[in-house]
Amino acid sequence: LKTGTPARVLRSSLDFSAMEEQPGDSEVLPFSFGYKAAGCLDAGPALRRPDVACHITYTNEKTHEIIRKNMHRSPLYGGAIKGIGPRYCPSIEDKVVRFPDRIRHQIFVEPEGLNSEEMYLNGISSSLPEEVQEEFLRTVPGLENVHIVRPGYAVEYDYLEPTQLTLSLMTKKIPGLFVAGQTNGTSGYEEAAGQGLLAGINAALRLKNREPLILSRAEAYIGVLIDDLTTLGTKEPYRMFTSRAEHRLRLRHDTADLRLFEKGRAAGLFDAAAGERFAEKTRQLEEIRELLRNRKVHTADAVQSEPFRPHIGESFHTALKDPSVSMESCLGLDASLAEKPREWLRLVELDIQYEGYIKRQDQVVERFNKMEHIRIPADLNYDRIEGLSKEAREKLKTILPLSVGQASRISGVRPSDVAVLMMHVRA
Repeated sequence: LKTGTPARVLRSSLDFSAMEEQPGDSEVLPFSFGYKAAGCLDAGPALRRPDVACHITYTNEKTHEIIRKNMHRSPLYGGAIKGIGPRYCPSIEDKVVRFPDRIRHQIFVEPEGLNSEEMYLNGISSSLPEEVQEEFLRTVPGLENVHIVRPGYAVEYDYLEPTQLTLSLMTKKIPGLFVAGQTNGTSGYEEAAGQGLLAGINAALRLKNREPLILSRAEAYIGVLIDDLTTLGTKEPYRMFTSRAEHRLRLRHDTADLRLFEKGRAAGLFDAAAGERFAEKTRQLEEIRELLRNRKVHTADAVQSEPFRPHIGESFHTALKDPSVSMESCLGLDASLAEKPREWLRLVELDIQYEGYIKRQDQVVERFNKMEHIRIPADLNYDRIEGLSKEAREKLKTILPLSVGQASRISGVRPSDVAVLMMHVRA
């Protein structure tokens, strides 16, 4: 495979007045559900941290002309690098060749850190010689006097066939060896970090002779990522998109702890204090739901807040299914609601608004889980199962799926093969 990176440039050499400012989020929400207890924040739902804006600028025809003129000097097009690159993050050389009708391509100018003078030019990765990079960068508005700190470059690398891994990220051929990161055929960002987290947990669990932590497609994006890699394999750098998840209504960021905390606790990842905080959160969420179910909309409420007029006599819970009614409007009518943490109120509000869709998806997940719970013995001899197609037999012997559900997702395994396998496993 191949990957690349853009040039890092000196902040003081840039003219930001010629670019468009891209401010960050006004409310910065943390990834961790335990950030308050960790002392990162004394009050409020959002993190308070220094905010540094990014900027956006664009290439132009002159930029593209210089790149085309020097294309023979690019390892990507000169034949020195032949690997398959990331489909969704092409180099600037790829963009110019593949999209000749585009008169410009955007460049996000991002600070590397609060105390760093380096700026990252996102969207313009290149393997052209440094002098060529400097020449085409200086045609871009705001970069006319750019000073390159580190030029962009491309890398070609080998990767392991990920179907040789189990869902715990342990190799099938060498028990006890766990593999994670770009070497499994993914990109090197969140995908690599997610794998590293799970591989590390499972390596530690194996040392303790405990069962591995397996996350399914229905409960985590890491589960989707690892299932795709180990079941389907990949021929290009894999990126994790939400669209790859069939059950993404259930994979909201704000419900991650509700889905995964108990699994994490069972694996020894949380202490007693974290357990107490989680129990308090679940208790409070149920209290909010109960309050919304019991609180009726009165005539006085409708007078005070117009969206409630069609809902007199109904519960707040029912009224919130109306798109014109928000949790914010409920807070102005009931002081006991206003006392609850805003992030928990948002969570309940989303649950109510998407309740019908979530129920339908839960039915799909229930059918999915039934297939996942039909386990396949690790020593099953597929050659002795009559009725399997030749292709299915070969694929099943290679992948060694853990469940009938995983077997059904293997390319080349047909519904008739799944039915035969299910009857054999249940016999």
